[in-house]
Amino acid sequence: MNYDFSQVDDIESFVSIPEGPYYCRVAEVREGTSRDGDVRWNLRLEVSRGEYAGRTAGWDSLTWSERGLRRVKRVLGALGFDVRGSLAGEAADLVDREAHVLFEPEEREDPLTGRRSVRLRVPYAGFSAIEAGGPR
Repeated sequence: MNYDFSQVDDIESFVSIPEGPYYCRVAEVREGTSRDGDVRWNLRLEVSRGEYAGRTAGWDSLTWSERGLRRVKRVLGALGFDVRGSLAGEAADLVDREAHVLFEPEEREDPLTGRRSVRLRVPYAGFSAIEAGGPR
């Protein structure tokens, strides 16, 4: 067998749905910490309706730092929490909550190995409440 692999792309793809907006539910929350030691909740987002229902669309995270609190408030509000005042809760309270979520492709290169990969990411303002409009 003789084959020229110079035309084969070395990008590893973790994309399971086309980019765009979807109804998603929080399927899982993993608690951890950021590099700075702040509490971080990693959310596995699963498409909840339509052609791709049941597929993991991607991961996003909420970092409970001074810098990250605006986004935490935005995401929790989109997931149906009342964020107008004080809120007490745990990471598990997010599981099965739904929102519209926008996914965009993001290509990264591992600085140690040089391997490239593409994933779907959620932009800063990528969450909106279900009542706000209609994605796929």
